[in-house]
Amino acid sequence: MKAFVIKAGSTSVDGLAQVELPQPSAGAGEILVAMRAASLNFRDLAIVSGRYFGGALQKDLVALSDGTGEVVAVGNGVTRFKVGDRVAGTFFRSYIDGPPVAIGPALGSPVDGVLAEYVVFNQNDAVHIPKNLSFMEAAALPCAGVTAWHALMVAGRPIKAGETVLVLGTGGVSLLALQIAQAAGARVIATSSNPGKEAKLKALGAVATVNYKAHPDWHQEVIKANGGVGVDCVVEVGGAGTLKQSILALGVGGKVALIGVLSGPAGDTNPHGLMLKGGSLHGIFVGNRAMFEQLVRAVETNDIHPVIDRVFRLEETVAAFQYLQSQAHVGKVVISIA
Repeated sequence: MKAFVIKAGSTSVDGLAQVELPQPSAGAGEILVAMRAASLNFRDLAIVSGRYFGGALQKDLVALSDGTGEVVAVGNGVTRFKVGDRVAGTFFRSYIDGPPVAIGPALGSPVDGVLAEYVVFNQNDAVHIPKNLSFMEAAALPCAGVTAWHALMVAGRPIKAGETVLVLGTGGVSLLALQIAQAAGARVIATSSNPGKEAKLKALGAVATVNYKAHPDWHQEVIKANGGVGVDCVVEVGGAGTLKQSILALGVGGKVALIGVLSGPAGDTNPHGLMLKGGSLHGIFVGNRAMFEQLVRAVETNDIHPVIDRVFRLEETVAAFQYLQSQAHVGKVVISIA
């Protein structure tokens, strides 16, 4: 079968290679999935560049954590799925519910990912994808979608109708957070450095946008856009470089969901600004299968459709990585596998 691997020691997209691998088979408690689509995350760029946790890969690994497909065979003892079901793998193995105290490894690093024509999942490490979504749309959910759901609806106090959420940028997590927040009845303010992207954010329903290059102290513009008060939740994908301003943009009793490292490792990470606001800071690292299943129900009930920026063919995988690296995207970059 065809697959794309990241070669051991890779430090750039040059480390990606299309290979032929033996087609796997489903063992006891496992399902064999013919993969249809996969999506890219910022994490995948870090892995191929050798900058993810642990540095460069020590062995070749099938790329990507997020993928969807159709069950074509089931092993002995499988009760959760049948042939023909449309499924997605969970980001983590063996992480069904509860706090992350004993989660298994994540797909794409340190174990093989989903960018292959066939993948085997343990039946406990997969979910049925939403009935209202295509394979390509649903491929946006395992990492970015679950992360956004965790940030908004699980960490701390769930977002409620009438509240305001701040999202940073136009990546997959931010746009899915925008859509989930809107479905919950919340208002969304978004930041960007690109006027064209700001227009797209408004078209997706953001009540206001703030250009963080034009306004270096962008938290002030966020507060102005929210009627002079801070927001109820910040989906913080920037990390150290943006955390200070995210805390400043927060309102009384609000929460910051700390997710990403897009702005790099340097910056003011002092959380003292949360004290007088009674604010909270929550570390978010994707989530468990129970969260994924909650997200699926919400996507179906509210007919949410993830924003797909561009679709590449499997043989165009290197180009897909380069496109994500260019930061030209608004929403998810997806690879069609079959």
